[in-house]
Amino acid sequence: MRVSDFDFHLPTELIAQHPPAERGDSRMLLIDRHTGNYTNAHFRDFPAQLNEGDLLILNNSRVIPARLFARRAGLRTQHNSPAPTGQVEVLLTQPLGNDRWRALVKPGRKVPTGEHLIFGDNVLEAEVIESGDFGERALQFAPTQDFFGALEQLGHMPLPPYIHRSEEDEEEDRTRYQTVYAGANTHGSAAAPTAGLHFTPEVLEQIKARGVQIEHITLHVGLGTFQPVRVEDLADIRLHEEPYTLPAATADAINKAKSEGRRIIAVGTTTTRTLEHIAAINRIEPHSGTTSIFLQPGHRFQLVNALLTNFHLPKSTLLMLVSALAETEDQTISGREKILRAYAHAVGGKYRFFSYGDCMFLS
Repeated sequence: MRVSDFDFHLPTELIAQHPPAERGDSRMLLIDRHTGNYTNAHFRDFPAQLNEGDLLILNNSRVIPARLFARRAGLRTQHNSPAPTGQVEVLLTQPLGNDRWRALVKPGRKVPTGEHLIFGDNVLEAEVIESGDFGERALQFAPTQDFFGALEQLGHMPLPPYIHRSEEDEEEDRTRYQTVYAGANTHGSAAAPTAGLHFTPEVLEQIKARGVQIEHITLHVGLGTFQPVRVEDLADIRLHEEPYTLPAATADAINKAKSEGRRIIAVGTTTTRTLEHIAAINRIEPHSGTTSIFLQPGHRFQLVNALLTNFHLPKSTLLMLVSALAETEDQTISGREKILRAYAHAVGGKYRFFSYGDCMFLS
C-alpha cells in the first residue's frame, strides 16, 4: 500500500485551534469496525458504550513544557561566558536517561555537535553530543537539582505545528493540553496523548460505576509525532523508538481480561501501540522498554478490541493504525475504506480535527 492511499481532503477551518470551552464537551463519532456504519454522538455518551467487565487502559504520561529557547555560547566560547550569542529553539522529544534528551533544534545548521546552549539566566545548560537528520540532536544537560521545575519556569507547552495562533501557547494550554489522569511522576511526553484530553474526573467515575476496570500504561510521546511520513510505500515506514512502562497492576489486568474473553479498550493510539508491542514480544508482565511498532492494515491485533481516538492527519501513521483496527475477517470493504468514509462524514458534519478536536470510538 502507498501513503497516498490514506489521503483525504480536510478544510483548514476544521482544525481545532483551541480546546472546547469545557473539557469533555466534544462530539464523538461511533464506528462499527465490522460494518463500517457510523453514528453521531457526544463524548458524554462514552460511558454508555462500555460494558461491565470491560478493561479500559489509559496512557498516563505527563506532557512537559518541552519547547525552550536557548542562547548559543559558541564553539570557541566558554559555556558560562557573560556574552553568549545566537538564539535557537529547542523541542525536547525523548528522555534518554542520565540528564540526556533527544531534541529537535531550529536552526539546526547553527547548532553542531560540541555547541553549548544556555537556557534562561543560566537556569539550564546543555552540550550537543550527537547530530542527526532534520534538526535532530542529542543534548547532555548539566546536573540540576530540579530539572522539571526548571522546565516549568522556562518552557512552553509543545503545541502541534498545525495549531496557529498569534500568541502561540497560552495559559489554558498548561492544563488543557494535559490529561486529568497524568501521573505526578510520569513526565516525559513531547505531545499529549490527545484521546485522553476529553476525560473529566466525573466521566471516569461514571465509567467505574458501570463495572469497568481502569488501568494505566505510560508511553512518552516523542519525535515521531512531529515528523511527516517521507516515504511513498508503507513497507518503508520506520518509526522512532518511544519509551514505555507496563505496571504490574495493568499486566495482571490484561492477562486476566484476555483469559476471560473480556474486551480490552485502548484510549488513544499511544496506548494501542504499547499494548500491541508487548503482545508482539510476548511479555505481558511488568517491565519498561522502548517501542517503534508500526501498525498498518494487515496487522492482527492481539490485545486491543476497541479504540477511542481523535481524528488524525491525512497520510499519517496514526490514520493507518486506525484503518488496521477497522479490518475484520467478516468485512465486505477494507478497513481503510471504512475509516475514510467515516472521515468524509466527519468532514461533512464539521467535526473538529486533531489534538483539540472531537473524537471517534471504533468498536
